[in-house]
Amino acid sequence: MLSELAFFLKQAVLQPKQTSSLVPSSRALGAAMAEHVGPDTGPVVEFGPGTGIITSAILARGVRPQDLTLFEMNPVFAETVSKRFPGTTLHVTGAQEAPNLMPATVGAVVSGLPLLSMPRALRREIVSAAFQVMRPDGIFIQFTYGHTTPLSPEGLSALGLTATKAKKVWANFPPAQVYILKRTHI
Repeated sequence: MLSELAFFLKQAVLQPKQTSSLVPSSRALGAAMAEHVGPDTGPVVEFGPGTGIITSAILARGVRPQDLTLFEMNPVFAETVSKRFPGTTLHVTGAQEAPNLMPATVGAVVSGLPLLSMPRALRREIVSAAFQVMRPDGIFIQFTYGHTTPLSPEGLSALGLTATKAKKVWANFPPAQVYILKRTHI
């Protein structure tokens, strides 16, 4: 665990815009994010797997490696998750590229991206990309450290989405709130 923390901290210092935290997500947060997926979800996408805490929890829920696609911009994190999770598909590019790389058959997108620290337009572009690759009944799972939803009420409305609080994870530093975003009309 200490070596994983040191590895993550180094990437946070070297790539602060991509990492946006000094410590990786806790296993408790990983479990809270993954509790909304399972073997019947179908294809799952993870945006920003980092060191793979949430990835590991997704696979532990019964999602098969061949049904999990990862989008990681940081090449060092990408190399790490590629080695840790053989059988998954990895794209070393931004999450907003997902619609160009996969069909709209995804049951859930699980995001560890620091959306609230991103410019509003990029945030909306990433969430829009998630819904472009999802089936109509798909869900977007996102955590935040802030007290607001991953998108503003105007952003949610513009994309035809609703956001609901799922679980507050106190066993994380800092504590995190998990949100579920869905289409307003299926």
